Amino acid sequence: MKVLVSIKRAIDYNVRIQIKPDGSGVVENGVKHSMNPFDEIAVEQAMKWKESGDAEEVIAVTIGPDAAKEQLRSALAFGCDRAIHVKTDQPVQPLTAARVFKAIADKEQPKVFLMGKQAIDDDSNQTGQMTSALLEWPQATFASVIELSGDTTAKVTREIDAGLETLDVDLPAVITADLRLNEPRYLKLPDIMKAKRKPIEDMSLEDLGVSAAALLETTKTAPPPTREAGVKVESADELVAKLKEKGLL
Repeated sequence: MKVLVSIKRAIDYNVRIQIKPDGSGVVENGVKHSMNPFDEIAVEQAMKWKESGDAEEVIAVTIGPDAAKEQLRSALAFGCDRAIHVKTDQPVQPLTAARVFKAIADKEQPKVFLMGKQAIDDDSNQTGQMTSALLEWPQATFASVIELSGDTTAKVTREIDAGLETLDVDLPAVITADLRLNEPRYLKLPDIMKAKRKPIEDMSLEDLGVSAAALLETTKTAPPPTREAGVKVESADELVAKLKEKGLL
């Protein structure tokens, strides 16, 4: 069984985000980037399938600038067999990503396309669903447990507001990984060194016949308001009065 897994280069989750002075976006130059954490979970799941014999080949896919090769090398260090880099220096919106992933899935014919449920930079939570729609494949989002039945079906437990929901989906399918699906492994130095010898195939949007879908325009980016200092009260009556004063009661 062949598995495709998408990864995205994003500002590391430990970095304190800074807004550009002109409000045109966030500061990215000179800031540490890493693999989107939910995508890392998706890669780990693909590796578990490969180690158990459920997957024969795992291919990592990313869209972005030359610097995104760093995250592809991390995916190869996890154990992915090869990688595809769709190079572009332009911001990639979810519909563009979905069009790219459809084209690659048509070419590679995987049984499962694994993705993180969302990226921590834009939090769109749209790419997996759009890719499924374009491919006309079943989808299972927010997966916390995935059980494969050969290369024909998958049982997916997903987290919803009311609790847990279990779906049976026919393969091929698009599945997006939630936080509790697994805990990614730590990369070892020998694996990082081996990853340098694994192939990365370079492509462009034009090679795939995909046009950018810049349907959304960011007009302004602003930091959240500064949190006000707390107030100490002497009694329950004073607490109620303060809450009423702020319109919270």
